[in-house]
Amino acid sequence: MTVASVPTSFGDLVRALEVGAVVGLPTDTVYGLAASLSRPVAVDQLFALKGRPRDLAIPVLVADLAQAEEVAGGADPRLAVLANRFWPGALTIAVRRGPGEQPVLGGDPATVGVRCPNDDLVRALCRRVGPLAVTSANRHGGAPATTADEFRAIFVADVGVVLDGGVRDGRPSTVVSIAAGTPRRVREGAIPFAAVAAALAG
Repeated sequence: MTVASVPTSFGDLVRALEVGAVVGLPTDTVYGLAASLSRPVAVDQLFALKGRPRDLAIPVLVADLAQAEEVAGGADPRLAVLANRFWPGALTIAVRRGPGEQPVLGGDPATVGVRCPNDDLVRALCRRVGPLAVTSANRHGGAPATTADEFRAIFVADVGVVLDGGVRDGRPSTVVSIAAGTPRRVREGAIPFAAVAAALAG
């Protein structure tokens, strides 16, 4: 039986994530490769499947601000300002991580990028299984998948659970860093950086 013929439901995603599998799912931007943040081996597999260099961090999708603060290991008032203004939505916010043992997500180990997506299914998954390490569904350097068929064409031999959520628009999230003093634009995406800066300026 091919991957394309295997029906996948919300329950299938939950069960696969809970046992440490990598899954394919639609987000509010593109299709993603996802793993439970509580399963370090699965997070490692994300890097291997994508061919992603370890110096590039994988962001974390969360259900809400409270879950983002748990991932970060503490509250940052600027995170709350941006979350209240732009979440759920296409804004990834890099913040400093708190002390203690943390999953290895690549990039700077002192920071983590968090986002609450404007997608009911993904937020429900995060509430059910916890925060998810999610990266766009493509081999490193390739175009992200915007349909389940495109996802299967890329990962047909590697990922057996993918939920078909129709066509996604392909616009990436904007990425900003508030890990240091001055907010910094990492990537311009669906939300203009000027709007982010204005929200922080009050």
